[in-house]
Amino acid sequence: MAKKQRAHGQGTLFKRSDDGPWIAQFFNHKGKRKERSTRTTDKRAAERIVAKFVTDEAMRRTGTVDAQLEAITDQSKRTIDSHLADYRAKLSASGRTVKHIKTQENYIRAVAEDNGWSIVSEINADGVNRYAGKLKDQRASAQTIRNQLTAIKGFCRWLARNHKLVRDPLMSISMPNPKADRRRERRMLLPQEWDWLKSITEASEPHHGLSGPERVLLYATAVQTGLRSSELRSLTRGRLSLDGEKPYIICKAHSTKNRKDARQYIQPELAVALREQVATKSPQAPVFSMPPEYEVADMLREDLAAARVAWCDAAKIDPDEYDRRPKTDFLVAVNDEGERLDFHALRHTCGAWLAMAGAHPKAVQAVMRHSTITLTMDTYGHLFPGQEADTVARLPTMLPEPKPQPLRATGTTDTSPVVAAHPQQYPQQLGLGTERRSSGPCVNSAACDAETAAPKSLRTAELGESVRDRSDSCGKSHRPDSNRRPAVYKTAALPTELRWRRM
Repeated sequence: MAKKQRAHGQGTLFKRSDDGPWIAQFFNHKGKRKERSTRTTDKRAAERIVAKFVTDEAMRRTGTVDAQLEAITDQSKRTIDSHLADYRAKLSASGRTVKHIKTQENYIRAVAEDNGWSIVSEINADGVNRYAGKLKDQRASAQTIRNQLTAIKGFCRWLARNHKLVRDPLMSISMPNPKADRRRERRMLLPQEWDWLKSITEASEPHHGLSGPERVLLYATAVQTGLRSSELRSLTRGRLSLDGEKPYIICKAHSTKNRKDARQYIQPELAVALREQVATKSPQAPVFSMPPEYEVADMLREDLAAARVAWCDAAKIDPDEYDRRPKTDFLVAVNDEGERLDFHALRHTCGAWLAMAGAHPKAVQAVMRHSTITLTMDTYGHLFPGQEADTVARLPTMLPEPKPQPLRATGTTDTSPVVAAHPQQYPQQLGLGTERRSSGPCVNSAACDAETAAPKSLRTAELGESVRDRSDSCGKSHRPDSNRRPAVYKTAALPTELRWRRM
């Protein structure tokens, strides 16, 4: 093995085989020994390459080159496929299902292939917006577009947080509102519809691997617990607690959407039926032998169709009613407004029936396992009976109606204070502002003293009538000098006797 030592920290060159390339060995900026192939068999070229390696590490060590930024740049040059492998591992470690991970990966690949991206540094917001525009032109729903944008945005956010990209390139991407373009609206199963569905299905023949009573039991469990199809599929006999006063079903976190254990209480009648269903099963055996995922809705629709036929035939004795029933939406899978009654609608029925029964919104949220009360109110808020009327009915208690207070014209005929309608009326009602003390001596003091002892009565001035200055007994008008404030005279349009006095 050929080998060459380079002194003074210039690195070492060696070969692992005589005809192989030269291998450079040196210390990086963290002081760790590192080996890199020069990819050449030319000794002189290899010496220049190892010198470049050593120089770069010296610049990183002294801070001339940002080692972290350089590492991010190297990561950004990796292919999208290589990063997707790490992203799959991250989703799996977070407890995501295999289906969810596969769906996210497919969405990310679809966006990348449409834009021709091969490395993550090529991802940009303009390309994602163009892809979303194509989906919209293809009449994809807002929810479908949102799901795909969520996948690629989550991938880029993970790249930025893990220092594989300098920043998140899709931070400016706005998400469409799925409520503005909702393609699949679900409706609840009416109580009358449930009565017909239950009676007809119990007497029907087996299909989709379940007998009629087993299908009714499955539907009843879905309505009472609000569990999803996948959650019902995961139930085993060991997860049923049916012997207590308050029977319940436990769905483990690995099967729920929010990855939390769900304890759903059921009625005693349903508990008795479930106890008979699992009486001969082992603790690990599934409670329901459900059909494949995409056949569950077909099973329910088939039972709905049979129940609708029976409901229509029951009106044959009444010709008018028999002609009317086929035109209604009773027990139909899709009504005239496009609302669907599929298996997931049984979960919607659970929340709707609870709201109609007058349950508290927080209780409905707990049963439905919604993350926020806002989601519960947005979905079932219109079904809570009398909430607005009850709230308004309590307003008189919170805000008692004030009693009307009579307002007096002058406030001089009663000693009790009255609240004024205007701040300027306060001094009038309290007897203030009706007296003015002279700042100087009167010319005719005798007349003024007599005047003070026996005030003169004045007639009420009519509206629009001019009021003249008063002359005292001296024959001289009492006019204020430059240092005196003018006297205040009270007038009113009401026919009451007004008095004034001067002290």
